[in-house]
Amino acid sequence: MQSMIHTAASMIGEPYRFGGAAPGGFDCSGLVQYSALSAGIQMPRTAAEQLRIGAPVKRTDLQAGDLIFMHLAGKELHVGIALDSQLFVHAPSSGGHVRVDSLIAPPYAKGFIGARRVVSFVAPP
Repeated sequence: MQSMIHTAASMIGEPYRFGGAAPGGFDCSGLVQYSALSAGIQMPRTAAEQLRIGAPVKRTDLQAGDLIFMHLAGKELHVGIALDSQLFVHAPSSGGHVRVDSLIAPPYAKGFIGARRVVSFVAPP
């Protein structure tokens, strides 16, 4: 999971781009897919598909590398990668850039809908 977290964090500052899944521009699920691949984890492309894999995690049990899902104004579904139990890295929205935010800050605190742990889905070598 450290590779996934390191890759996501190394993309901080990259611009948001709808449909983007590589350096130069990411949307939320593209950042997750790109970062997971660096750790050998095969990940579906969309946030809705990503929400269906792995094991559910309670908000109080979040660990680095867990996927965090939320509903935010103007977005159907949003996903980020936990850095710890409070901070997460994500590609937030049009005109924005990959950054770190807190789950206790608005709008993320109210938008949280669940988390998933995907470490068991590591692709074979």
